[in-house]
Amino acid sequence: MTTISFTHNNQKPNNIHHQKGLIIEEIEGLIKVHKDGHVERPQIVPNISCNFAPQNGVISRDITINKETNLWTRVYLPTSTSHNNNNNNKLPLLVYFHGGGFCVGSASWICYHEFLINLASKANCVVVSVNYRLAPENRLPSAYDDAFNALMWIKHEALYNKNQSWWLKHCNVSSLFLCGDSAGANIAYNVVATRFASCSNLNLNPLFLKGIILIQPFFGGEERTNSEKNHRQLQNSALSLSVSDTYWRLSLPNGVSASRDHPYCNSLTASGISKMRDLRVPSIMICVSELDILGDRNLEFSNCLVKAGKRVETYVYKDVGHAFQVLHNYQLSHVRTQEMVSHIKNFLNQ
Repeated sequence: MTTISFTHNNQKPNNIHHQKGLIIEEIEGLIKVHKDGHVERPQIVPNISCNFAPQNGVISRDITINKETNLWTRVYLPTSTSHNNNNNNKLPLLVYFHGGGFCVGSASWICYHEFLINLASKANCVVVSVNYRLAPENRLPSAYDDAFNALMWIKHEALYNKNQSWWLKHCNVSSLFLCGDSAGANIAYNVVATRFASCSNLNLNPLFLKGIILIQPFFGGEERTNSEKNHRQLQNSALSLSVSDTYWRLSLPNGVSASRDHPYCNSLTASGISKMRDLRVPSIMICVSELDILGDRNLEFSNCLVKAGKRVETYVYKDVGHAFQVLHNYQLSHVRTQEMVSHIKNFLNQ
């Protein structure tokens, strides 16, 4: 497994005005935003090509969905199903959205590639990993648009090309799950809570959404939680409070209304709680990391969903922080990752 550590200097402000005024926002090692709009993303995480030959019993291929928006996906198919077309043995379909604060990350990052190969193999599911547009060049709701369009593409393929598709013919399309970590979990939730709810006549047939899996969902708010204010910042943490603030400044829509209580960011406002009651999903799984600054916010989010009458399974992973399952930057990362994969497998097959 690839080990990747991000070292953030938490004393260094993220809003930087250099002498020449060239760089206005920076997250060290991840992103630099210049005053003229130019964005740099250093290659801190290697990209990796898909594998046409099986890797750990899984093959992967890239598929372009929309050339104009550069929307594409990497599909992971366990090879154990490649010669089995029996309807009773078709696999759940899990659509995945990567993390990165809406500003960095890729479906081709090696850490996501390895994690999703492991997930597809151990949980025995087909994974469709969506590569969406990033902020600040494409601020929210661009990522939500891409996620929704990816689902509509899958629906179209299931209706018209299922039997010819090298991967979709192995899926049980009536067993669809949305999943993501960090910003990707925010995307999975907001697509269901906002896009599905706003389209009262939306018909996903032949797809049927059975659940959403939210791994350390990236939410925020103007009022800080205890874990945000008081959490001891670990050197190997993937997310500090200052980094979180920078991500939100870069990703929320421009304008005076884009405070940290914007509905894209804060799911626990009055309007956010109302959306929970109307959520059109049978079951929700939430994964929380004990050492994550988002821990308290994630747990409150889970409790509010339960109060709204939703079926929720919440798991807290001890002694690990944000994104441990892809970065492996804690001593117990591997053990906790296998626990998480086991929990996801059970959730998919319940």
